[in-house]
Amino acid sequence: MPEMREIDCGEVTLRCAVEGEGPLAIFVHGFPESWYSWRHQLGPVAEAGYTACAIDVRGYGGSDKPHDVEAYAMERIVGDLVGLKMALQPDQAAVLVGHDWGAPIVWNSALVHPEHFRAVAGLSVPFAGVPQRPFTEVFREHFTDKGRFFYQEYFQQPGVAEAEAEADPRAFVGRMMYSISGDVAPGHYWDKPLGATFLEGLPDPKPVEWLSEADLDYYEGEFRRSGFRGPLNRYRNHENDYEWLRQFAGRRIEQPSLFIGGTRDPATTLFGAVADPVRMMAMFAPQVDGHVLDGVGHWTQQERPGEVNRLLLDWLSRL
Repeated sequence: MPEMREIDCGEVTLRCAVEGEGPLAIFVHGFPESWYSWRHQLGPVAEAGYTACAIDVRGYGGSDKPHDVEAYAMERIVGDLVGLKMALQPDQAAVLVGHDWGAPIVWNSALVHPEHFRAVAGLSVPFAGVPQRPFTEVFREHFTDKGRFFYQEYFQQPGVAEAEAEADPRAFVGRMMYSISGDVAPGHYWDKPLGATFLEGLPDPKPVEWLSEADLDYYEGEFRRSGFRGPLNRYRNHENDYEWLRQFAGRRIEQPSLFIGGTRDPATTLFGAVADPVRMMAMFAPQVDGHVLDGVGHWTQQERPGEVNRLLLDWLSRL
């Protein structure tokens, strides 16, 4: 089992699961998750000679939970990773690994701070370069303005999604995870009118090997203690993120990078425009090593830990 540590990263203290000794590899989860999302990766990466450190992102679990929406801007969370790296291994650059929201966090950390991060891996969400406009404009054009539901629009007004999620955290996490996993055939669960709730129309989860009752117990306990305001505030910073990142327009990720996606993951095909996410990403991260796993949904490293670990360890061995 990893050692649970609280580490002062400067602006906030993060709870981290740490295992092994050697060069630092930082793991960053997405929504609605936890350090626990990396439970299958920490041991193997530690055994490969790394200090494997999976964080609770600010707002989650045992980490600090600032109240203000602006506290969850990309710039602030990237700063947390720099602070963590400086606290643990100030004299050498670290490796980053992220999934879901954690992927944009690690992509942008590597982009902005190549002096601190020597290699970067992202699961589910490929790097598409510095944005040319806020993502709110994109999803409103494709969904909101056409009277269609889009989950990130639903998340914009503080308190609305929190109330739905906190009414039953176990059901919220379970139904969300199951509905976009590789175990559910692509359907029209998310094709609903503006004004619908998040859970409306989502299928009830069936037992799946990768998400046990014990796993749901853990996630439920974490969100009952932490609530959902901090996690949802990440979605409320698209304009702030755009304004910060525009200064890096034209910059690429030059470090070695790894992308692992899935053929049933909607994150890479959300607007039907990314037929080949690896080829697209190569324009912005020329050293990318990319893989798209057949039949895998959104929860990449939890759904297929064996395949992900094989690809991740092979990549780490070549750095």
